[in-house]
Amino acid sequence: MVLVRLFYSFLFIFVGLSCAQAQHRVALVLGNSAYKSVPRLTNPVNDASLVGDMFKKAGFKFVDIRTDLNAMEMRKALRDFGARAREAEVAVIYYAGHGIELDGINYLIPTDASLETDSDVLDEAVALDRALFAVEPAKQLRLVILDACRDNPFAKSMKRTVAARAIGRGLAKVEPTSPNTMIAFAAKAGSTASDGDFKNSPFATAIVERLPTPGLDLRKAFGFVRDDVLKNTGFKQEPYVYGSLGGEDIALVPTKPSSTLQQANPQDVVRRDYELALQVGTRAVWTAFLAQYPYGFYASLAQGQLDRIAAEETRVTAAETARLAEQEKFRLAADRAKKSEQENAAAAAKAAEDARIVAEKSKQIAEAKAAVAEQQRKEAEAAAEKTAAKAEAVPKDKQIGSGTEQNVAALAPATNEPAHTPKEINKLVLTELRRVGCITAPSDDDWNGAAHRAVSKFNKLAGTKFEVRSASIDLLDAIKAKQERVCPLVCESGFEPIDDRCVKRTCDDGQTLNERGSCVPKDRNGTPTRKQDRPLASRQEAAPANSAERRSPSGGRCVSISQRCALEIGGRCDPSTGKWEYGRNGAGGSTQSFNACLGRMMAGRR
Repeated sequence: MVLVRLFYSFLFIFVGLSCAQAQHRVALVLGNSAYKSVPRLTNPVNDASLVGDMFKKAGFKFVDIRTDLNAMEMRKALRDFGARAREAEVAVIYYAGHGIELDGINYLIPTDASLETDSDVLDEAVALDRALFAVEPAKQLRLVILDACRDNPFAKSMKRTVAARAIGRGLAKVEPTSPNTMIAFAAKAGSTASDGDFKNSPFATAIVERLPTPGLDLRKAFGFVRDDVLKNTGFKQEPYVYGSLGGEDIALVPTKPSSTLQQANPQDVVRRDYELALQVGTRAVWTAFLAQYPYGFYASLAQGQLDRIAAEETRVTAAETARLAEQEKFRLAADRAKKSEQENAAAAAKAAEDARIVAEKSKQIAEAKAAVAEQQRKEAEAAAEKTAAKAEAVPKDKQIGSGTEQNVAALAPATNEPAHTPKEINKLVLTELRRVGCITAPSDDDWNGAAHRAVSKFNKLAGTKFEVRSASIDLLDAIKAKQERVCPLVCESGFEPIDDRCVKRTCDDGQTLNERGSCVPKDRNGTPTRKQDRPLASRQEAAPANSAERRSPSGGRCVSISQRCALEIGGRCDPSTGKWEYGRNGAGGSTQSFNACLGRMMAGRR
């Protein structure tokens, strides 16, 4: 009997520990796209499906995905989910669709809402507090994610019953009162979020990429989400998180409990399966691999292999289409068909051949990418093995982490670097523009007209089409890729570009430099012998009084020849000196072009 009681005691303890380790996590995912009173939103339903699938793969015990709900259906879904949250450690609600802020209170908008007046919001919309109430019973973590900061069309047409009533842009800042509660906005309070140009919004894409990382604290995960969205939207959208958590790390997907027994490295299992799939190399095998391992280093490699296979299939199809089109062209020529039919067949054959060439290039690019990725994999695995060998040589009491953690860290490339601020990006881009010669004058780090003109020069000479009004990471990468000078070196009169520097031009004995920077014979006094080669100031003084000129209040004057040249390349008359200054009207004039113009006109007068 004593042995039986001990057995049951140990059994109860084991069951209790197992239950404590198995987190009970539940999620409610809502996506509203088909609004009846305003234009349909493209992505919320797609985002709900993507995020809901992420929760399922992350091991959530219950995931309820609802789309295009009216007000009654939304309230019922929240009520039912609140009952499930009472038994959960972690409760999460994700909502994608329209939201509105009225007098500092946030509301989620069902698909049947019309919101003709501001008072209709209270009856037809669902308050954010209702969602917070639904997750409140959870014991460890309460999380509400709102991809609802889109530009709201209801607010533009809504009539106000009270003129002073505030209807905000985006959603209002919130401060949860319950402990361990977080509310994540797709864009910070008072700003709007992008619905995205692709199948999913930038916010949903970043969430699926970052949140499922096992053991990653939510605060850090949402920090990575912020960096990703800022980068993908050109720093126009910044996600924000409200609420607070305790001092301990809280992950949406916890790490598996450690064991005192020696366990196999899970990365070794993925590596073995990847190498087996690489030996077979078919589309079906790679698809099955991605279904088993949808995230991580090897998932990216598998996707690259799938891209290579798809490129090869496209190439084969295009080659066959080109062959058949060529056969049809020759058949019609042999049968002496109508000229129009032969021309159509020839055009079809040419289009098919062009498509084949494009597919061939795409295949070569995909194969090159796959080869580079495979080389990186081998190098990463070799580095992981080297790290593991070093770890084994260190006494266990001095090791910082387990060999498994070190191997995984060595295999996973560092992709979580924080994004640069816009000012830092401006400074980096301007530095690179100076390096490739597109900016010569010193300037501050502001993105001003000089920066715009420099990017325009780079686009023209490098064959790119980057936006000139703002700097970007892509522009920075494109300039860094240029190892040599892009914009040609422009030297002042009397200097010439040599070895990427402006060197003063020298003349042989008996010659001197004229105003245009050319070597000409000189007289005994060392001045140019020909009248047109005398300095510009001397020619201006010698101009007849009735020549076309413009006088300044200070008595200076601009001679017609200089005036015509300055106007041709863009310039103005300086009233303080009476001289023409080129390049002041945005036409991009230079010393060389100004002097070339003067020489051409003086030669005509001579």
